[in-house]
Amino acid sequence: MKTASLIYTILCLGSLSPCHSQQKATKAKPSHDAIYTYRNASPDGIGKFYLGREIAHVMGAAGSDWLERDTRNAEENTALAIKHIEVPSTGVIADIGAGTGYYSFRLTAKVPSGKVFAVEIQDELIAYLNNKKKELNDHRVEVVKSSVKSPNLPANSVDLAIMVDVYHELEYPQEMLQAIRKSLKPGGKLLLIEYRGEDPSVPIKELHKTSVVQLNKELQQNGFSLYYKGDFLPIQHFLLYEKN
Repeated sequence: MKTASLIYTILCLGSLSPCHSQQKATKAKPSHDAIYTYRNASPDGIGKFYLGREIAHVMGAAGSDWLERDTRNAEENTALAIKHIEVPSTGVIADIGAGTGYYSFRLTAKVPSGKVFAVEIQDELIAYLNNKKKELNDHRVEVVKSSVKSPNLPANSVDLAIMVDVYHELEYPQEMLQAIRKSLKPGGKLLLIEYRGEDPSVPIKELHKTSVVQLNKELQQNGFSLYYKGDFLPIQHFLLYEKN
């Protein structure tokens, strides 16, 4: 399959991984704590485990071209994903781990009287996002620098938070989920778009794919319940969670 071959070729490059960067990986510690455990790292992981799942390496700013590739919509049907995102026209969306803003700037069409937070941690990508804002003369995207444990968003300010191929790379998933939960308005939701871990035909490295069972376990641990499961994307889950 041409699409699969293309994705596989790109992802096998040593300097890239198949998702946005949200924080820089740290060396795993040969120990454990109340939340995380640490073991020898696999080739694509950092040796840090959360509820049995090893956290994946992140992709740096060097992968920007891959995020903006011309074939991305054909491979992932990003347009269909955006079409299924429901939010009031006055709403606030937080694109966490925004990377190059591929989703951020497209999501402004969903909130013509609202705003989009493009949340990133890498300075190179923050500069990229700010330059893109200027090029597009955009007034609805607000670039926000996050930390490894928080998106640094105001409490009760967000209608919908999204993470597109980001969640599996979070260095502190529990702390980040709890911080995101605080940023959501009453009735606010969290959307995860992740490569399907249950499907061996999806040509993505194992640690960069996640299963619905694993995601539900981690989200439920942090006060979220699955609200909607979309099965319409070619190689990714579309999972919408509401806070309990």
